[in-house]
Amino acid sequence: MDRSNVINLVATTYTRDERGVRRAVESSRQVFCDVSSVTASEFFDGGRAGLNPEYRFTVFYADYAGEQIVEYQGRRYGVYRTYQAKTDELELYVERKGGTNG
Repeated sequence: MDRSNVINLVATTYTRDERGVRRAVESSRQVFCDVSSVTASEFFDGGRAGLNPEYRFTVFYADYAGEQIVEYQGRRYGVYRTYQAKTDELELYVERKGGTNG
């Protein structure tokens, strides 16, 4: 597999400010991956479920820590499904949607 592409995995944590208001704080890190389009069946099945599938990113299993936002080529995507393809590989299925476009 060609893992020459780079994505940013964005994690969101929450802290409280001096007034006790809960604030979201994002942190990101780069990982190498393989990029491919979703299959036609994934696209149509996702569409029936109200999703808008776009990409499948394959990363090393140890590189993923449950992040729900992926940045790729200047755009943000939400992770809607993961799949452990092999022992050391994890597939991230993503869609463009409101709320992740920050």
